[in-house]
Amino acid sequence: MPSTLKPAIAKTLAAGTIIVISAMLLTGYVPHPTALNLIRQSGELVIATRNSPTTYYEAQDGTETGFEYDLAKMFADELGVKLHVVASDDLNSIISMVARKEADIAAAGLIITDERSQRVRFSTPYQTLSQYIVYRSGTKAPRSIDDLSSGITEVVGGSSHAEKLRAMAASNPALNWNENFDADIEELLTKVSDQEIDYTIANSIDFRLNQRYYPELRAAFELSRSEQIAWAIRRSGDDSLREALADFFSRIKENGQLDRLYEKHFGHIQDFDYAGTLSFNAHVERRLPNYAKHFQVASRKVSIDWRLLAAMGYQESHWDPLATSRTGVRGIMMLTRKTAEDLGVKDRVDPMSSIYGGARYFDMILDSIPHDIADPDRTWLALAAYNIGLGHLEDARKLTQARGGNPDAWADVKETLPLLMQRRWYMKTKHGYARGREAVHYVENVRDYYDMLVWKSENGRVITASQHVVATLATR
Repeated sequence: MPSTLKPAIAKTLAAGTIIVISAMLLTGYVPHPTALNLIRQSGELVIATRNSPTTYYEAQDGTETGFEYDLAKMFADELGVKLHVVASDDLNSIISMVARKEADIAAAGLIITDERSQRVRFSTPYQTLSQYIVYRSGTKAPRSIDDLSSGITEVVGGSSHAEKLRAMAASNPALNWNENFDADIEELLTKVSDQEIDYTIANSIDFRLNQRYYPELRAAFELSRSEQIAWAIRRSGDDSLREALADFFSRIKENGQLDRLYEKHFGHIQDFDYAGTLSFNAHVERRLPNYAKHFQVASRKVSIDWRLLAAMGYQESHWDPLATSRTGVRGIMMLTRKTAEDLGVKDRVDPMSSIYGGARYFDMILDSIPHDIADPDRTWLALAAYNIGLGHLEDARKLTQARGGNPDAWADVKETLPLLMQRRWYMKTKHGYARGREAVHYVENVRDYYDMLVWKSENGRVITASQHVVATLATR
């Protein structure tokens, strides 16, 4: 094409564009911005969620947290907008907020169901869970769904469990249950434990979390498995937000961010140990009241939650001031002779000296962990170092990075620590062999005990020494 024609073509195209825009304005047609662009223009992503330990809650330091909250915050940051949370305890209300355009996304651990799919659209699933029929040990265990008719069954109102029971009732008219709109799953599990009701339905995470607090809870059988969890958005012909979510979930699954987030919130919830939980509860009642004050005093001096220090003390010695290991470490916080000398602790079996010494030692280790590592990862890494030593922890972090992982993420480092027990790996490190698997076990146990102590203290189930004395005298 001759170059002399190009200016003419450009003028023609420009004139055509002006004509099209003018026609659009004259006819009143204005292209609608996409749902995704509207979020960006508003500067905030509004999510509807529920207040629960598995979704969204306020941490001890007042910050917002929770698996769904952190996930939504990650998505909002990618969009370059602020996250605005609207919390409701009513699942139907959460879904309605999205349908009525009061929220952009429902991020509340929602299971994809047929009834919900008629009201909203779902994103790519990002998690799968099983659903359990839950009863109390010592009562008759239901063997099938038919057995629910012989007892009192309650499920969370508006839940997928209620929807599933309604579907089952079509072929099982004798099936009966109550749909409780005033209680969350934690309350219903409490009612089962207290024998106020016979059965409820809980997903696998809720069940495992609460079984630590109520060790008599049991799962009779799986009502369903591999239920898909997803975010909900409003139904429309606009696919921009749904496509952005598909890209987001695909990316964080591939790069490991989703796994690391899951580890942060649920990675420490291990297989339930009935005997171990009963023993812990007994020691909380009988031993902890004698030492709680020492943990609290140490907490104020080093600015570390006393319940974390107490959880460490339980993992170390079961709060036994005379505890001694085969390697010679002693006392509630199991200090070595050298560590005690370095800290100026003269008597390792003196409870106050041991607890304060252990608290100072942990604080020193915590201060040695890079401060740019975000909590809780920084705390979990420090716990591992308390058990295995800073040198071995640094070896594990370097190996983690060499293997393509994130050395600042506990989820990645915990996968590497056991390699310090294998010759082909520890020969590559500065400090050599270490019981890496033991360090992982240590951290996960402390996290578990810490969660239980937080729950017990917030529910008035941790008593002081003076209360313990009064209670003891009252039983004589």
